[in-house]
Amino acid sequence: MRKRVLTLAVLAIATVLLASTFAAMRGSSASAAHKATFSACLVTDIGGLNDKSFNHLAYVGLQTAQKHGIKGKVIQSKSPADYIPNLKACVASGAGITIGVGFLMTDAMDAIASSYKSNKFAIVDVDVTSMKHKPKNVVGLLFKEQEAGYLVGYAAGLYVKATQGTAVGSVGGLKIPPVDRYIAGYQYGAKKADPGIKVLNDYSQDFVAQAKCKEKALNQIAQGSTVEFQVAGQCGLGVLDAARSKNLFGIGVDADQGYLGTHVMTSALKKVDVAVYTAITGAKAGTVKGGTNTVFGAKVNGVGYGKWSPKVSSAIRNAVAAQFKLLKAGKIKGIPSTVK
Repeated sequence: MRKRVLTLAVLAIATVLLASTFAAMRGSSASAAHKATFSACLVTDIGGLNDKSFNHLAYVGLQTAQKHGIKGKVIQSKSPADYIPNLKACVASGAGITIGVGFLMTDAMDAIASSYKSNKFAIVDVDVTSMKHKPKNVVGLLFKEQEAGYLVGYAAGLYVKATQGTAVGSVGGLKIPPVDRYIAGYQYGAKKADPGIKVLNDYSQDFVAQAKCKEKALNQIAQGSTVEFQVAGQCGLGVLDAARSKNLFGIGVDADQGYLGTHVMTSALKKVDVAVYTAITGAKAGTVKGGTNTVFGAKVNGVGYGKWSPKVSSAIRNAVAAQFKLLKAGKIKGIPSTVK
């Protein structure tokens, strides 16, 4: 009897030890899985996720990363005063990389990155080497917007020439480098297609209020513009609406905005989504080098043009496709990046 009791006791102890071992293993596995989950946090500019272009594309890049096992978080900025608190919130959340969207966030990113030197950051449209403290934990995500601008400008110039028009127009949000690179390329492309064309340009001083951009575009249309290029985010939707209201062509920016209607000739594409996704996966793999810039141009399909309106002739489409091929091959030189 004592032998039986002793055997049962030994079995009971073994069962408890085994259960404890399995529990520890499960806890260890869960802990390892938790540690293995890389997270990324995105801070938008004031245009927000519904701008249908710039910020929206950055969010698409984050969503793509999430589909590949990255834990993602997005914080929207309502005003410039939100930049620093939002970036801090990303750091506090334990993000493996914090990404700022837009040139206007330059100073805020510089301050936060300089304060949290062990954290990783990336910022869209900012040359890291131009930042005040030149932080070594930030990677700049830059684009050759002038190349995308050149392609759509060439299309606009060909259209105006074919229809015996006289001018094309563009409306930027603020006069900042990424905006001006688009516009400079657009004007250069239009003049290359039609040397005698007149180029009109203005700035709304806003990236949100669509009415301001619409007013600027209507003023240019009154001066003879028959193609209007928007480079103003959500505000720029007003430019496209002005073109629609006058039965003219508008050109979208950043994302493909052809879904808005056949009045959108095409769009100047800027693969912000690809850049954001690249930064996130690079940070996870440990291959992102802070203090440097990653530049996306036509050669790597970082910029381009969107789908065509069915109203655009095949002759124009083919001519622009030929220019894109030359651009990717590095055979088109001298596209300016500043507006005179």
